[in-house]
Amino acid sequence: MTSVRIDKWLWAARFFKTRALAQKACDLGRIHLNGIPAKPAREVHAGDMLTVRNEGGEFLVQVLLLSEMRGPAAVAQTLYRETEASIAARAKAAEERKAMQQYAPLPEHRPSKRDRRRIIQFRGER
Repeated sequence: MTSVRIDKWLWAARFFKTRALAQKACDLGRIHLNGIPAKPAREVHAGDMLTVRNEGGEFLVQVLLLSEMRGPAAVAQTLYRETEASIAARAKAAEERKAMQQYAPLPEHRPSKRDRRRIIQFRGER
């Protein structure tokens, strides 16, 4: 096998849970192959560089192996190698998200009826 569709490879490499999600990400321009936005039917070859944006962050990976079948996570991780810069950028973004939680703590519980009335009054509604 010398090439495989990009949506099948993304699904096999476990970047997306379904092939339909991989196709949608390609259509929305979240997948770039060698710096060019990729359509779902675009062919991927070993050695290509992919930029993948999903809910996990932005990944910059080099394609090492090709596969059309989805397998275990351990096998999927052998299909690509993430660059050091990508790993560092995702770690930095995770630290920033964690630091922001300090400044906006979550409420301990839902507002009571009395609290809701005060919120409405404060906002000037009604």
